[in-house]
Amino acid sequence: MAVDSQQNSLEYEAERRRVMVQTQLRSRDISDQRVLDVMAKVPRHLFTPEQHRDQAYADRPLAIGHDQTISQPYIVALMTQLARPQPHSRALDVGTGSGYQAAVLAELCQQVYGIEIVKPLADSACDRLRELDYQNIEVRCGDAYRGWPEHAPFDLIIAAAAPGHVPESLVEQLAIGGRFVLPLGSRGVQELVIVEKQPDGSTRQWSAGGVAFVPMTGEVIGQRG
Repeated sequence: MAVDSQQNSLEYEAERRRVMVQTQLRSRDISDQRVLDVMAKVPRHLFTPEQHRDQAYADRPLAIGHDQTISQPYIVALMTQLARPQPHSRALDVGTGSGYQAAVLAELCQQVYGIEIVKPLADSACDRLRELDYQNIEVRCGDAYRGWPEHAPFDLIIAAAAPGHVPESLVEQLAIGGRFVLPLGSRGVQELVIVEKQPDGSTRQWSAGGVAFVPMTGEVIGQRG
């Protein structure tokens, strides 16, 4: 009976993911089949607190403690699609939180490095990702603005917290041709911005629309408009 119950639970969660992909992602502008497949695979409910698991696949962000949230599925999929991950990519996940975005990237990239400034969240993300057998993710507690220069350059950087300006320190860690996808602006007035590094080292920047994220915390080392 226990085996049957576990199988039923797995099938139930898989169906919730399938419905989420169909109603929230395909019906909007998520068209990358690789991203859709990964969103249907990664068990988002395991990255949310027990009390919120019934809402894990709802089209909304959820609190994960310490005044932080896990982004709604559509935003995770959109930011992932905009970052253009490839099988050879090395990714930096800024503001790892519960580890969900890192897990999504790990399914699409060669290696993922995660930075989380809140130590309890960093520790629990490490434990969770280890339990789920993600062997190509490394998470550490650290300042988002500092990134992880020892492992730079990164082919893509995704930030789940909003700075007031594009952090120059993170742009410096972006590989030529790489993309940095981040929410930008003060609380309540933010845009989802893509920064792409050009062959000459300059950057091209554009907006993908309005968003709402928690502020990025840490030491502002460098910034650009």
